[in-house]
Amino acid sequence: MNFRRVLPSLPLTVTVIAFWMIMVADLSLVQWLFAIVLGVVIPLFAARLDREFARIGNVRLVPKMIGVLIWDVIVSNVEVARLVLGRESNITPGFIWLPLDIANIHGIAALTSFITLTPGTVSAALSEDRKYLLIHVLNLKDADEVIAGIKRRYEVPLMEIFP
Repeated sequence: MNFRRVLPSLPLTVTVIAFWMIMVADLSLVQWLFAIVLGVVIPLFAARLDREFARIGNVRLVPKMIGVLIWDVIVSNVEVARLVLGRESNITPGFIWLPLDIANIHGIAALTSFITLTPGTVSAALSEDRKYLLIHVLNLKDADEVIAGIKRRYEVPLMEIFP
């Protein structure tokens, strides 16, 4: 019998067992047996998943990216407050499709998070081929300007962080 076939990931097995025992806070034999069963079964299913591992490139850009995100969140909060407290007719919501140059799924996940964390924009959908991201914008005046800003401020640096 092939050991790897039964336990494809020993670290995952140990982690599952440890977390189960911590969650139940009961050291009885029944809980240990159940934890072991979970520790064997869960990695078997997890091994079947198509996983993409994160490749990290230039991590020196991370502090700058965090600074840009914090600044954008602050500025967007002020802008959204101004819009919400102003006349409703001044708000022009809309959807845009952002063409993606970034291919790394972890970079795409970071990009969608940055967009959603910034008030006034929400990531709505990713196309099946991962080449377009649907974004809802609270006040859409110029779609090309929004796309250019997202690409310049987020996507280009993320492509260096996640090559």
